[in-house]
Amino acid sequence: MYKKTIELFLLDGNSNDRIICYISNWDGIGIKIPKTMLKQSKERLELQNTGIYFLFNKSDNNGSVYIGESENVFDRLKQHLPEDTWNEALVFVKKDNNLNKAHVKFLENYFYNLAFKADRYSLKNNTVPTKSSISESDIAAMEEFAYYVKLIANTLGYKAFEELRKIETNDDNNYFIQSIGLQAKGCLVNEGFIVNKGSQSNVIFKTASSKFLKRKWESLRDENIVDVNGIFLKDCLFASPSTAAAMILGRNANGLTEWKNKNKQTLKDVLVNDIKN
Repeated sequence: MYKKTIELFLLDGNSNDRIICYISNWDGIGIKIPKTMLKQSKERLELQNTGIYFLFNKSDNNGSVYIGESENVFDRLKQHLPEDTWNEALVFVKKDNNLNKAHVKFLENYFYNLAFKADRYSLKNNTVPTKSSISESDIAAMEEFAYYVKLIANTLGYKAFEELRKIETNDDNNYFIQSIGLQAKGCLVNEGFIVNKGSQSNVIFKTASSKFLKRKWESLRDENIVDVNGIFLKDCLFASPSTAAAMILGRNANGLTEWKNKNKQTLKDVLVNDIKN
């Protein structure tokens, strides 16, 4: 894995507004556009190019994404304006506009399959995009292009195409919560804390606890991540060990003390001892 330099140009001087993304020695360009700033972007020549785009809604519990392609990306984005399923667009084109329709159809299918496999964002496409037939050399070129697209998307915080990366699943890296009628297992990762599939969650959330956490607890059931019996149906990433613990226990919780390893050491003790050694 080679080190990369990614240049982010804040077009409006604010990280929440439009961002143009470059990678050294790459002929592609990425552009992040908030939905509310599409009108201001109509003069951007790059958006007249053939390219692939992603429509993100980061307000959902785990986010949602629509994956599309067009021979004129700006015109296509205008057609999506009345839809309430997105609030940010991420566009990728080539500086010399040498992507063609077959290329972007290949990429559309490629990223749909990545997002489906990663299972981190809800996919808003109604059908599986058709995969175009391109030459072997073009496939290699598009897979390289896709690598940089994913790199930029991940850097900007869009993890739709990245599978949850667990650390080695030996007992030394696992943490547990065992309470009355509950058993849960998880691990600490760079992005937060993963609760493993099969973990048990309380079927009641205590009313005196955080309303925000209760809404998140309810959304896990609404989105079929946790079933009616409180069982996690898939691995689930949370921003912190405390949020993960609250989802298990059905109340406010300090994850640093609730999660314990096989030796009954709290996560807090493990982290403090690790930094000392």
